[in-house]
Amino acid sequence: MQPNLITTLVLAVAALAAAPAQAQPCPDKSLMYWQAFPPGGESDLSARHQQIVLKKKCPAIDTVIQYKAGAGGALLWSTLNTLPGDGVNIAGVNLPHMVLQPMEGQVQYKTEDVTPVFWFHYTPDALVVPDASPLKTFADFVKAARAQPERLNLGGSGLNSANHAAHQRLNQAFGVKTTYVPFKGTGDMTMAVLGGHVDGSMTYTAFAINNKGKVRALAVAMDARHALLPDVPTFKELGVDWVDGAYRGIGVPKSTPPEARKRLSDLWAALNAEPEMKELAAKSGFELVNVGVPQMDAFMKERIKVYTDVGRQMGLGK
Repeated sequence: MQPNLITTLVLAVAALAAAPAQAQPCPDKSLMYWQAFPPGGESDLSARHQQIVLKKKCPAIDTVIQYKAGAGGALLWSTLNTLPGDGVNIAGVNLPHMVLQPMEGQVQYKTEDVTPVFWFHYTPDALVVPDASPLKTFADFVKAARAQPERLNLGGSGLNSANHAAHQRLNQAFGVKTTYVPFKGTGDMTMAVLGGHVDGSMTYTAFAINNKGKVRALAVAMDARHALLPDVPTFKELGVDWVDGAYRGIGVPKSTPPEARKRLSDLWAALNAEPEMKELAAKSGFELVNVGVPQMDAFMKERIKVYTDVGRQMGLGK
């Protein structure tokens, strides 16, 4: 990945015109918001934040959160186009999952089958261990991993996901061999980490922040230290130019008309512009971005190229 790429993207899209979006009228029907991961993870938390803010902004409608979790998100994304394209059914979508999974060839969808209409935030990668772990620093982690290759188990959300890609990158960048343990989602992984059933997790800053006092972050993939994790070094400080994470957004069935896609895009831009949404995101470690329908084609073309390169490094697409 190019240096500072995500930071550049964040700065570029954060300045998009939010004022017109704030005037966006409310939907005339309640939204069915489908989630690709179980309750308790970052995607679910994001949806709950949006549900709260949208209810205050549009009190006449509800946002009904539904779950169709499985296969690291692929269960929902492979059936998304069977939902009505009515502008009411929307789904949580994730990168790089939607590029890496089809590269492996074991899922029933292709990247181009999924139609994102807005990317609302990303969460930086983070290496985390239970608070009771004897690994107090990143140096401790590397020493232990090199002393006993493949003994350390690191949990993550899904196969061929952002966590899986970050785990591969961790091993390669620091010359260690650890074992990746995939879970259905971050919610499932949490119990394993907190219970000491795995040695740690290749996860996100949001997980570290929302479980403070129970887990300890050893490193984060950011340009600078996170304001809520001031004692945790960045991978850049540790000698590796690593600034990356997972994007989250909303998508719709392909049959959804262009005007309905644009309305949803504008509505989510309006949510991101709300002070309460900014506060909720900051408290949870989410970095807000605003990539809507007008920017979508260029953004997806660039992201697909980046993650295709990552996937090849993981041995996918052979």
